[in-house]
Amino acid sequence: MATSIWFKQPARTWDEALPVGNGRLGGMVFGHPSRERVQLNEDTVWYGGPRDRNNPDALANLPEIRRLLFEGRLKEAHRLAELALSGTPNSQRHYMTAGDLLLFMDGQGEAAHYSRSLDLETAVVTTSYECGGVRHKRETFASYPDGIIAVRIEADRPGNVSFHARFERQKGKYMDGAAKCGSDAIVLRNNCYGTGGADYVMMARALPEGEGTVRTVGEHMVIDGADAVTLLIAAATTFRYDDPEAACRELLDRAAGQTYAQLLEAHIADYSSLYGRVTLRLPGSEQLDGLSTPERLERVKQGEDDPGLVAQHFQFGRYLLIASSRPGSLPANLQGIWNDQMLPPWDSKYTININTQMNYWPAEVCHLSECHEPLFELLERMREPGRHTARTMYGCRGFVAHHNTDIWADTAPQDIYLPATYWPLGAAWLCLHLWEHYRFTQDRMFLERAYETMKEAALFFLDFLIETPGGEWVTSPSVSPENTYKLPNGESGTICYGPAMDSQILRELFGACLKAGELLGTDDALREPWRQAMERLPEARIGKHGQIQEWLEDYEEKDPGHRHISHLFALHPGTAISPDATPELAAAARVTLERRLANGGGHTGWSRAWIINFWARLQDGDNAYFNVMELLRKSTLPNLFDNHPPFQIDGNFGAAAGVAEMLLQSHTDEISLLPALPQAWPEGNVTGLIARGGFEVGIVWENGMLRQADIVSRSGGICRIRVHGGIQVRLEDAEGQPLRPATGAERIEWDTEPGRRYRIVAE
Repeated sequence: MATSIWFKQPARTWDEALPVGNGRLGGMVFGHPSRERVQLNEDTVWYGGPRDRNNPDALANLPEIRRLLFEGRLKEAHRLAELALSGTPNSQRHYMTAGDLLLFMDGQGEAAHYSRSLDLETAVVTTSYECGGVRHKRETFASYPDGIIAVRIEADRPGNVSFHARFERQKGKYMDGAAKCGSDAIVLRNNCYGTGGADYVMMARALPEGEGTVRTVGEHMVIDGADAVTLLIAAATTFRYDDPEAACRELLDRAAGQTYAQLLEAHIADYSSLYGRVTLRLPGSEQLDGLSTPERLERVKQGEDDPGLVAQHFQFGRYLLIASSRPGSLPANLQGIWNDQMLPPWDSKYTININTQMNYWPAEVCHLSECHEPLFELLERMREPGRHTARTMYGCRGFVAHHNTDIWADTAPQDIYLPATYWPLGAAWLCLHLWEHYRFTQDRMFLERAYETMKEAALFFLDFLIETPGGEWVTSPSVSPENTYKLPNGESGTICYGPAMDSQILRELFGACLKAGELLGTDDALREPWRQAMERLPEARIGKHGQIQEWLEDYEEKDPGHRHISHLFALHPGTAISPDATPELAAAARVTLERRLANGGGHTGWSRAWIINFWARLQDGDNAYFNVMELLRKSTLPNLFDNHPPFQIDGNFGAAAGVAEMLLQSHTDEISLLPALPQAWPEGNVTGLIARGGFEVGIVWENGMLRQADIVSRSGGICRIRVHGGIQVRLEDAEGQPLRPATGAERIEWDTEPGRRYRIVAE
């Protein structure tokens, strides 16, 4: 299988550039022979500082908004919510591009034999071409160990590397200061947080080789007659450093003390220790590896299959998570870290009514648990502002967040947008990621810390839930993100009480807190209120079309093909709906999906990715596969970035998680092997996937059936395996010694030892 995303020409647009990243620092490499552009991002370059945006009139008006909703007076409830529940001001802070490093190459004419590629196994972008009989090559990577981006420029003849370089930011309109920094470096100083000083700094240093020289003129760095040059790029802000310029100097000094080979070796060793944990091979033709990535995408758009491209797209999703979310960085935002605009789409913030959560669906199952940590760190920072929001806006204990947050962990409502703004479940959903991390890792020390956060989010809803005339406990006010319902009289509404998604999330959260409290032997007094709340929450309802109801009443949807399918949370990523445990609800979930798709659903990349996961959970491999291909055909850019449109990275992450769900599921109390294998993948293998309970799983299949599964128990405990297809299998140890006789039973269960490897073999 090809491991590179590659092009036969330079990037003509940003959507054709190739991404590198180390969590904090990101770059998009364009690869033009005569004028290279490396578009740069630093994860903490945002506009503006922290603020208290909580509406001081919320609490006083909350009872009236609830009364209006119960009485069905929607227009009045909507109007009052806009006034009293919107943030003041109504918008949070936004992410920004850090700028560009531009390289103007001397003597570069017409290029021949051009190639530009991103090697997923090394995380190195390579551009090569021939000009005037000289072979030129550039390598670019973002090093996590050294905290820099390195650009290596070399030629196969001595003295043929000459160029000048400078920083740029939106044609100079957003540059406070660009200057030389000694004789071998340039610096860009800018203000972003509104402090009046240099809030963030970018710096680049040149290390020429051979007889080459480097000098600085104005804001330019000039290199003449070198055999090769290594450019080192660093960036820092006052979010992390008191003196970001000194921080950049320190990073560059440390990197400059090493050879390029040493920097590259450290980068590859670090990166491959994460990326190399998982392999995926799907059936395909090696002949297709000779086609460029855009050519392969075009074949798919014309209706051709390409399992090899699917496997590459899956691994690209893992690559992007490694590149945009590492311990010490901020979490991956709506664009990961790659954004070239001062005011990006949807502010490139953290949209926590699906998109940020989707970014982290592949983290645990795809063996990248460490990459989950930045999300947990942001959630911890949200607790204090979330307590303030809970107290001042709602008069509740605990902490709460709405459908967006930003670099400052802002928890007040975002926008004045009725279908989304007034939804208070953002922190509750994020807390389920803490529980999932424990389920996968079995890390009790982590759970002890995470439980306090989960408990605090659950505590808010013990106070916030109110009783309906029918005796159920519901959220109010809320919305079903980001949909609109229609009343029988033709009136439409968004704000409501008790939407299905809210009850589904809260049932999962209260249940997780109950289990965590029991495991840790703590908070006996809270368990009964949590149990009572779970019992009083509305159960899933099946509506007149045979669908899962989205709202407490069986309203019609204003947009039947809406991109959000929030009322199927209990199917995925939740656990309450499954074909085995709740077949009637699973059938209704299928109807829900079919109705959405029949009315144009899946028209955004991330929504299509969620649909892949839904079909996988319904154990329908062929429908899951169809939507994988639809994502590639309709919502994938030439560089394999997800296309919302425009670019939004959650579709990449959601698709990677979806492919993993097709091959391995563990959200119930068993590990299901090949639960949604499509006919298009009759044979293949995967290694390194992780199942809940702390099990590492590799699977080989032939003729559409399991051939062998290798399971490593990390933590010990009971392992329950479900095998589909009614085949005879036996359980062996790593040396091939039988541990269980062959059986045709659908489920195998045994007690495992930590660190021991087991094998299931089909007869």
